Amino acid sequence: MPRIRGASIEEHHEMVWADLAEATRQLLLERDYDSINMGHIAARAGLARNTLYNYARDKSALVLALTERASRPAVERVTAIAARSADPAAERLREIIEAILEMSTDQALRPMFRPGSGPLVDEMPEGQDNPFHAIVVEVENVVRDGIARGEFRDVGDVHLTVELLSGAMRAGAERIGRDQSAFAATVRAAREMVLASLARHPDQDRSAQGL
Repeated sequence: MPRIRGASIEEHHEMVWADLAEATRQLLLERDYDSINMGHIAARAGLARNTLYNYARDKSALVLALTERASRPAVERVTAIAARSADPAAERLREIIEAILEMSTDQALRPMFRPGSGPLVDEMPEGQDNPFHAIVVEVENVVRDGIARGEFRDVGDVHLTVELLSGAMRAGAERIGRDQSAFAATVRAAREMVLASLARHPDQDRSAQGL
């Protein structure tokens, strides 16, 4: 029976997951995603290949599991911010933007935001199985709340609008991934762009007043 690290089976598994996350991150810094296989990951993490299959059936499942685990704190943070219904929607959105971009500074999540990570991102499933789905849903809820309160203009298709804005946020995350010192400036620019795209137009205000 393999030696158990840690004081319990649960602690042992957490330590193995941490090793797998670091092994995957290191490998992605050295080679293309498509050239990495389960054997490479197992060797770098100091595991027998058969043991690795106890944690994931294949590379795609492993990446999904690692991303889901690493993104939990950010998902919880965004959910808590979005739930502050007494606060203006714009204020909540400003905080959410910073929380999302902060994810790109997380060592465990950085591979998802580094340049050339397209194949890795393509492994992520659509809809509710995507680790970032909950964040998208919370952002959509805040935008809808802002529209209902008259803070934001009626954008029509909220889902499409958030999807388009997500592309810009990803660009910002990739920029931070290339240069950590760009974090503050990128957050500031992202806030300005997102809020400007949702701002009410003067003609909407005049229409609302019957002018």
